[in-house]
Amino acid sequence: MALLIESIVKVVVVFGIFLGFVAYMTLLERKVLGRVQVRYGPNRVGPYGLWQPIADGIKAFFKEDLIPVNADKPVFVLAPMISVVAAICLIAVIPFGNKITLFGRTVYLRITDLDVGILYLFALASLGEYGVVLGGWASGNKYGITGALRAAAQMISYELALGLSVIGVIMISSSLSLSVIVEKQAHLWNVVYQPFAFIFYMVCALAEINRTPFDMPEAESELACGYNIEYSSMKFALFFMGEYAHLIVVCAVATTLFLGGWQGPWLPGFLWFLIKTFVLVYFCIWERGTFPRLRYDQIMQFGWKILLPLTLANIVVTAIVMVS
Repeated sequence: MALLIESIVKVVVVFGIFLGFVAYMTLLERKVLGRVQVRYGPNRVGPYGLWQPIADGIKAFFKEDLIPVNADKPVFVLAPMISVVAAICLIAVIPFGNKITLFGRTVYLRITDLDVGILYLFALASLGEYGVVLGGWASGNKYGITGALRAAAQMISYELALGLSVIGVIMISSSLSLSVIVEKQAHLWNVVYQPFAFIFYMVCALAEINRTPFDMPEAESELACGYNIEYSSMKFALFFMGEYAHLIVVCAVATTLFLGGWQGPWLPGFLWFLIKTFVLVYFCIWERGTFPRLRYDQIMQFGWKILLPLTLANIVVTAIVMVS
């Protein structure tokens, strides 16, 4: 019974904090991009604009919810839920600390520790892409369908390279458990052994979550918002939440696989985990305001002709080094 209560408390606390981070990611991105573009960003609602995410949530909740006449209504309603639920559930297996003692009990700072944690991450991440694809298809809008097709092609192209980019880490750690992978980095982070794999992972992750310069499923200048063009009110907000939740998760996974997870001197482990993840999130926001959008054919060529061969070469080189 005590173990069940502990698990419930962990789920409530972790998901509550995670959703708070997702909400304020919107403010962070608007502030950082504002500075990149020599403007302030939101600064009217609350001190320094701190209540802006709350105002945005209230506005989205009370806006009129429209469903197009030509839409496949059940799928149209279900798609945003798939996107955000899959993104939120990814955080369940990511270890954000080692262990602490509370009220005489040893509490491990993770919701669960699966032996196949990496497989769980890839399975749910792939499921989340169905929300984008189904949302564009179910809207009955030609721009939405085009965005859905782009999302499907981009997912297939970059998810293969994304999976291959972490094989080197798995080979070095001899485990699919995220906790074991972090523990193996106690003396030296995997980014030292796998610097190119880290770069490949970050590039593929940006493509997987449709961030600039890989935001072709939206591409406002071409598709007028793409897959979510017909969405409004809370359904649009759920797609928005799913995107930022995925952004935090891919950065947290990069921290876990390549940057030592909670490992670090002086500070508590969970603070090191948050610092490393924040640095990667900040980089993803900075690059959005820096790099131009690529053409769709360039994105496909880059995924199949450059990233895929390079990730395969990284696996071969890693294997040769390990057996030599």
